[in-house]
Amino acid sequence: MTDDLFASPAAAAAPRPLADRLRPRALAEVIGQDQVLGPDGPLGAMLAAGTLGSLILWGPPGVGKTTIARLLADATDRHFVQISAIFTGVPDLRRVFDTARMQRGQGRGTLLFVDEIHRFNKAQQDGFLPHMEDGTILLVGATTENPSFELNAALLSRAQVLVLTRLTPADLENLIARAEADLGRALPLTSDARVALIDMADGDGRACLNLVEQVAGWGDAPITRDALSKRLAKRAAKYDKSGDEHYNLISALHKSVRGSDPDAALYWLARMLAGGEDPRYLARRILRMAVEDIALADPQAQAICRDAWETYERLGSPEGELALAGAVTYLALAPKSNAVYVAWKAAQDAARRYGSEPPPRHILNAPTKMMQDQGYGAGYAYDHDAPDAFSGQNYFPDTMARGAYYQPVERGFERELKKRLDWFAKARADRAKSGA
Repeated sequence: MTDDLFASPAAAAAPRPLADRLRPRALAEVIGQDQVLGPDGPLGAMLAAGTLGSLILWGPPGVGKTTIARLLADATDRHFVQISAIFTGVPDLRRVFDTARMQRGQGRGTLLFVDEIHRFNKAQQDGFLPHMEDGTILLVGATTENPSFELNAALLSRAQVLVLTRLTPADLENLIARAEADLGRALPLTSDARVALIDMADGDGRACLNLVEQVAGWGDAPITRDALSKRLAKRAAKYDKSGDEHYNLISALHKSVRGSDPDAALYWLARMLAGGEDPRYLARRILRMAVEDIALADPQAQAICRDAWETYERLGSPEGELALAGAVTYLALAPKSNAVYVAWKAAQDAARRYGSEPPPRHILNAPTKMMQDQGYGAGYAYDHDAPDAFSGQNYFPDTMARGAYYQPVERGFERELKKRLDWFAKARADRAKSGA
């Protein structure tokens, strides 16, 4: 069993925060995370089979990572040791491993819980490997960052990654009900205020219980949504400008634009700005969306994005953010085409494969007599002298088959470009037949 911090009568009588009083005493009491803890979940299956291995618990704050680790130690009768990568150095780790080795010599295993494990560097992460392999420790790491980016491949190969999700409103409601049972009374909240409190918790169980504890101390007078909002500050949105949330939200914004959903696009834009994202970064990414997903289907799109960027630079926040919102809305409603993007990738691939092939001699300039004698420029047809200003000559290397990279879509302005492309293709074929 893990060490009981409240085993003595004096400790048991000391004041304890609500979140600590309600800490689950068994895995079955954990609210949420059924996808991991349920009978069909990976942890449920491991425990049923008695084959618990090292784990990485990946999820946002306040979803039960520390609690689950403690309860796993209880369920498997291992000594529980908790450290934080923020405050632990190499000498501390050495002492942990030495103690775990002594525990093992006495017939008891050690579950080492490492909070913020992604903050350890590569060498420190590698230091866990031999102790995991010889059974000295069973490692349970916790991280809010994507393990595939932040943890060594060697460590990941020896541990199973379990994804814990933010608590749903229903989960938080169950948590509040459990808190009310502990308090011995219902919270003095109207139904709208109760919903508002759950929104403020933002999927974080610990934050929810802290809010409940504050509300419980206000007496029994009914509290409305407006009164609650005035007394409690809404938690800042979870957003790390250099972490997973940054990439997740910009991906959501980009794909909402690509999916022609202006409402969703505006929502994700607002989420990023509310989280403190640099509007200039957003302006650059919005312009990229115009280039990548719209391009010639609406040639105005890039200009509108550049104008929005410039408007933001002149106005700043918050007024300039409206220009970015306008650009996002325009892009979401614009016709979509990635034909230029696809054509450019194909042209780059061809350039890699045929990169040393020279241009055909008839389109080379011949500023010297020697170059003229070599055939440079011989037979070049000046397009403006040709019918319809189109000669139909070949401009690819002589040894290379003609490429067809740009395939415009039947949407927006590219519909007109497709007509032109089809006309040039037909004219080129006609000239080739006639030998012109």
